[in-house]
Amino acid sequence: MNLNNKTILITGIGNFLGLRTTEKAITQGIKVYGLDSDKEQAKKAQNLGAKVIVGNITDPAIAEKVCQGVDIVLHANELAKEGGEIKQFRDVNVTGTINIAKAAKNAGVKTFVHISSALVYGFNYTDGIAEDGVLAGENNPYCETKIEAEKALLEINSPSDFGVIIIRAGDVYGPGSISWTIRPIMMMHQKLFAYANDGAGVINHCYIDNLIDAIFLAFEKQPHGEIFNITDGQETSWKDYFNSLAEITGLPAPFSLPKDELKLFLKLRNQGQKLFRKPTDIFPEAVDFMSRPYAYSIDKARNLLNYEPTINLEEGLQITKQWLQQTDLKKLMD
Repeated sequence: MNLNNKTILITGIGNFLGLRTTEKAITQGIKVYGLDSDKEQAKKAQNLGAKVIVGNITDPAIAEKVCQGVDIVLHANELAKEGGEIKQFRDVNVTGTINIAKAAKNAGVKTFVHISSALVYGFNYTDGIAEDGVLAGENNPYCETKIEAEKALLEINSPSDFGVIIIRAGDVYGPGSISWTIRPIMMMHQKLFAYANDGAGVINHCYIDNLIDAIFLAFEKQPHGEIFNITDGQETSWKDYFNSLAEITGLPAPFSLPKDELKLFLKLRNQGQKLFRKPTDIFPEAVDFMSRPYAYSIDKARNLLNYEPTINLEEGLQITKQWLQQTDLKKLMD
């Protein structure tokens, strides 16, 4: 598909993926519409040149409205936390996803790209797992609801009428990433950050622009009904990643704790936050997220999309370092 003068709708346009995608789309002459429930985040996208409606993806009327006149939907809206009440996750990640997908189909949208997560494989998958690998909810609300959303979307996939493409993103880092850039650095500043089991295992890092490259390849090639793992294609240990993150910020290298001890620490910290009615900043389940064992395969994306990561970890961290030097992280975490 030639994307010139096409219109894409980005749900969750105010998150860091949505904003960066908006920037890159507009420079390519693509018209961008957006949906976001946060007024301030919506303004950021509007300032980039997008037309944005403030509303919730769970509202059928809003969903119908934003899908009018759209050629492609990029569904990037999600509830992304390591733990919490599954009803909250299901409302956004499943009900909201189905709602926007059905509205898009009714409006005549031909291509629906859904940003899922490689965490659908759970925490104990096989080395080099591919898209046909076993999915595991692990009794975790994020993993479970991302699996449920994928299944629901594939049920309404109809390539000649409404084509669904699923992107299972790895651990997306870079400017604006809360999970894999901002929060770890903030906790390192507070001397509260540790990794598990000497940082063994593999972080499937994916620099934000590499992910967006894959998204645009999906727009262009329209492989409807297909699922793709997207990472940087590098095998980096958790220890090496977090040590590198500390290095670019001039902070001491973080320390290691046994996995069980680290989870207990976070559980007690979480209980203390609840006692003093403070919001939970990190859940004990985060330890499972950052101690996964192996790399995911991106061979399918390479073969069908001609995807090739262009920014490696060293380059991505240097770009992130420059951004950090110009950014007040505390404001982003508020």
